[in-house]
Amino acid sequence: MIASASVAEKDAFLSSLEEVDGALLALRYLFEFWAHPHQLPPEGDWRSWVILGGRGAGKTRAGAEWVRQVVEGSRPKDAGRARRLALVGETLDQVREVMIFGDSGIMACSPPDRRPEWLATRRMLRWPNGAEAVACSAHDPESLRGPQFDGAWVDEIGCAAVNKATNEPNKFLDPKSSESTLPAYANGLRDELIQHQYLRAMLSYWGDPANNPVSGVTGEPMIDMGRVFVWAWDARPYPWFPNTDEMWSDGPNYRRGHWINGRVSGRTLASVVSEICERSGLHDYDVSALYGFVRGYLAPNVSDARRALQPLMMAYGFDAIERDGVLVFRNRNGAQAVSLADDQLAAHVDLGADVVQSRSSEAEMSGRVRLNFVEADGDYRNIAEESALPDESTHAVAESEVPLLLTRPEGRQAVERWLSEARVSRDAVRFALPLSQQALGAGDVVRLPAEAGDMTVRIDRVEQTTHQLIDAVRIEPEVYHPADFPDDPTPSQRYVASGPVLPLFLDLPLITGDEVPHAPHLAVTADPWPGDVAVYDAAEDAGYSLNGLVAVASTVGVTVDPVARGPSGLLDHATQIDVTLTSGSLSSVSEAGLLGGANLAALGTGEPGAWEVIQFQTAQLIAPDVWRLSNLLRGQYGTDALVSDVLGAGAYFVLLDGSPRQIALAAAQRGQDRHYRIGPADKPVDHAVYRHEVHAFEGVGLRPYSPVHLSASMGGADLSISWIRRGRIDADGWDLPDIPLGEDREAYVLRVLAGGVPVRTVELSAAEWIYTAAMQSEDAVAGQIEVEVAQLSDRFGPGPAARIAVSL
Repeated sequence: MIASASVAEKDAFLSSLEEVDGALLALRYLFEFWAHPHQLPPEGDWRSWVILGGRGAGKTRAGAEWVRQVVEGSRPKDAGRARRLALVGETLDQVREVMIFGDSGIMACSPPDRRPEWLATRRMLRWPNGAEAVACSAHDPESLRGPQFDGAWVDEIGCAAVNKATNEPNKFLDPKSSESTLPAYANGLRDELIQHQYLRAMLSYWGDPANNPVSGVTGEPMIDMGRVFVWAWDARPYPWFPNTDEMWSDGPNYRRGHWINGRVSGRTLASVVSEICERSGLHDYDVSALYGFVRGYLAPNVSDARRALQPLMMAYGFDAIERDGVLVFRNRNGAQAVSLADDQLAAHVDLGADVVQSRSSEAEMSGRVRLNFVEADGDYRNIAEESALPDESTHAVAESEVPLLLTRPEGRQAVERWLSEARVSRDAVRFALPLSQQALGAGDVVRLPAEAGDMTVRIDRVEQTTHQLIDAVRIEPEVYHPADFPDDPTPSQRYVASGPVLPLFLDLPLITGDEVPHAPHLAVTADPWPGDVAVYDAAEDAGYSLNGLVAVASTVGVTVDPVARGPSGLLDHATQIDVTLTSGSLSSVSEAGLLGGANLAALGTGEPGAWEVIQFQTAQLIAPDVWRLSNLLRGQYGTDALVSDVLGAGAYFVLLDGSPRQIALAAAQRGQDRHYRIGPADKPVDHAVYRHEVHAFEGVGLRPYSPVHLSASMGGADLSISWIRRGRIDADGWDLPDIPLGEDREAYVLRVLAGGVPVRTVELSAAEWIYTAAMQSEDAVAGQIEVEVAQLSDRFGPGPAARIAVSL
């Protein structure tokens, strides 16, 4: 409030404080005045106060000020509510450098007359009123025993998901932080397993009543595990955070080990292998030496343990070894090799030498390997990583697919290890050991003497007779060291809220002549646009099938004012139509462009077959999203016969720029009610956001135009009626004596109406008819009558009628 005040208001406020003795000096230390609401302790009788916040939220300041609040009295020597506190951090250095002497620590927050004294030898703060606060390390929980603490200020548990993070769990990498550093002996590579193991150790240790006794006074455990919070959970939605770097600049910190978002759902490789063994009926197994972090694995049938384990063995590089009736799972790492000297080897008649080496043909080795897997931390796309030798063109490709969630660097490490193993394991070794060396078996790594230097091999097979005949393959331990591949952001499709869409069906006449004449168009708009919009249809409100996808939003709006009927076939300079667009924009065209068919649009109430097709030359933006259309061509493509005298305000406007596309509709389905569900394609068809509509389409593209120039003349007592037909197909040419018929035959239906009631209906094959006096007498008509004429189509029936009033 003060920071946002004017200079005069600030001066007035500070001047008012000068009138009170010491008030201006005390203002800096009155945290209740400066604090954010989340930094102030809650009201009421509480046992634990948890502050959830990211870096910069003021957690340290809030903790330091709370300590001051409970130990200080009204005056420096007065006693406070607490006499002895525990300051608990990950390490004693963290307590001293952050909680006590940090920029927001206790010393920085305390006024000079109440500042405590740091007794380094006793790891204790002592206030002028005698209150004490003891520094305690989470690594020495026994130090919390003995002193009867009135309260404690503790930090959350947790460590970064980075290599060897448990060496110093409070260390982290953040280029923007002065505290940015790696844990001791860490190489900086991402490692979710170490974070998982840290949390498991903390929770299992303090969850044991032997380590967490219950107080005989309060009946509560020393540490309430239901109130333990882990560093650090973030409210931003995973996986868009951390992958949307353009929105959140600290996203790269996730790949340096920050936060537990998206990580707590993973499991250790040992637990997954254990579950597969148990569910397949295998109970004698050992996974104590197996390590790895499984983000996700699809194994629909684990009754066949070999098939379920094979993808894991390939991706994580471990072996299953039978030892004394127990199936032992062990990672391949080449570590702890047993060195064998020449005098420890046995002579075997089948070998002819102490060590027999062989190498498989290079043609049998794949020079390129490819691994298909599911990408983690994103949209779970199926991707592939591959690795190749420099002369890969001369080698075959070994390809495998695993239903595993892996990051791209993990996939790269797997194929690099796979290819390197295949290259090195070409070298096979056979040697014999005496029976006294039975402790060595399949899966063990030994170092053998060789002429070119010691060779490290892994035992693959042991045959026991009078000796142990060993088959082994050469390995290079460096192959199993994780490589530092770039951990770039994972591409993720941005989330777009999927609200309902507005579908408008338009049963339009033929415009280009290339359309399917009986199929309607569909215009769709939404704000925001959800991406692809799916159109499903069915004969009833069940059993829907996909009709098509709408990829682009149409330009749609509503009229601001009522629109009166306009002249057809003439350029209308008088009428102006104001339209408020909900999506898209408009532009003006030249007169040549207008006459060439540009700026075509449809006006209507939303009924599929009642659209007037118009064109406009000028589009002027007169207000936000409001466009004024002028220089109009009305009633285009035979829709002049459908125009009402006045189209009310709020009528729909659809720009026919190619965005509205025809849906699939069989000719036999014309005129039949069909159910349609239209909504975002990323939602199922039964989702509540879908719009459900039922329509039967006439197939206006088949409808004949209404005749024009309908005229009547009296020849004696006979009435002569004539008209000129119009065509819907190829009827714009001027170089022919007459326009093409466009129908299978020339046919019209003519009706005579008296008082609005039909008295005679005739079908004609020519554009003229004589209403003789005898017919008039037979129909008993006199005075005012009406005559209407419509062209007939064998597929559609009569089109719109032209009407004329006649006085007999």
